[in-house]
Amino acid sequence: MTTTDSRSIELPVGVVLQRRPGVTRWQKWAWSPTALLPGAGPAHWKLLRQEGDVSEYHVGTLPLKLWRTDAEAYRVGLAEPVVCGYVILQPSEDDWPYRLKLITANPHEAMQYADGGEDVVEKVPMPPAMVAWLQDWTDRHFVEEPFVKRKRKRYLEDRVEDGKGDARITQQSDVYRAPSRDRKLRPS
Repeated sequence: MTTTDSRSIELPVGVVLQRRPGVTRWQKWAWSPTALLPGAGPAHWKLLRQEGDVSEYHVGTLPLKLWRTDAEAYRVGLAEPVVCGYVILQPSEDDWPYRLKLITANPHEAMQYADGGEDVVEKVPMPPAMVAWLQDWTDRHFVEEPFVKRKRKRYLEDRVEDGKGDARITQQSDVYRAPSRDRKLRPS
């Protein structure tokens, strides 16, 4: 765990990606992140285990950075039944199908990456130690903002132009008139 300054903190987190046979003939392999490894060292597609056709790889390690200003978003994630981190994978052009792009605990940030459509965004359950670390950071930095109801301003309350539509636009007649009254009678 590294403290960069009082505004943020980071922890190196490894990602385990599982490869299993695809269910259709058009997709040879199905890939999905299955675990987060807090405090992991550097790795690049290191094979962890293999059982038959199913393999698990330590894809890589990136810092999970928590920001003090995102404490409200972290509370949203901590309120879920299973607290998850979000792994963002980017399709790769080299020997491996994906490149690790980002690891985040902010569900709002993950949603923004999912909306782009180019990246693969997956939820991965956090180990209990990471949940405790995230909870501690959130508790120290979350500040509840009281709800303040907006008060309407009464614009142009002195001007009385009932039935004339927008009071800022001067009009000669009632804007709510029926349009058929203004048409001239057409000869049949």
